[in-house]
Amino acid sequence: MGASTDTFDIGQLRLSSGEGRRLDLEVPVDDLDFGGQRYAVASGQVDAVVDVARTASSGYSLRLRFDTALEGPCMRCLEGAGHELSVDSREVDQPGGGEELSSPYLDENELDVRAWARDALALALPTQIVCSAECLGLCAVCGENLNRAPDHAHESEPDPRWAALRELKLD
Repeated sequence: MGASTDTFDIGQLRLSSGEGRRLDLEVPVDDLDFGGQRYAVASGQVDAVVDVARTASSGYSLRLRFDTALEGPCMRCLEGAGHELSVDSREVDQPGGGEELSSPYLDENELDVRAWARDALALALPTQIVCSAECLGLCAVCGENLNRAPDHAHESEPDPRWAALRELKLD
């Protein structure tokens, strides 16, 4: 793969209108806090492909792609839950095009690949990261892992309407 980088100067590519280049980069990715838990890219960086194309009006069309393994706890049982993700993100930076056509990752010709990769990864996350689709989670009463003890149960609470009778002392 390419060199490890946080930022990349796309001006050095000297692209003319309509021309494009593909870059292979190793991009460090910061840990993510998601659902109160911390998740990390297994190796701390990803092998990314960045496509840079010059638009007709001196702007840029950008595409970032990478596959990665994410490590962290299952949201149901808190055991390890490795998760494979494919990220495909696109950005456009068109001078004078307004906020919708201005990429927050491109300042002058400096592309902040690290921030873009982290944000794209966060947007690619599923709504829940679980160890398996069949994960039973934890017991709401005692915290027992229900995957290890599927027959786990507690005595049900008595009906609160009978509380006054329990207080009676019978001799």
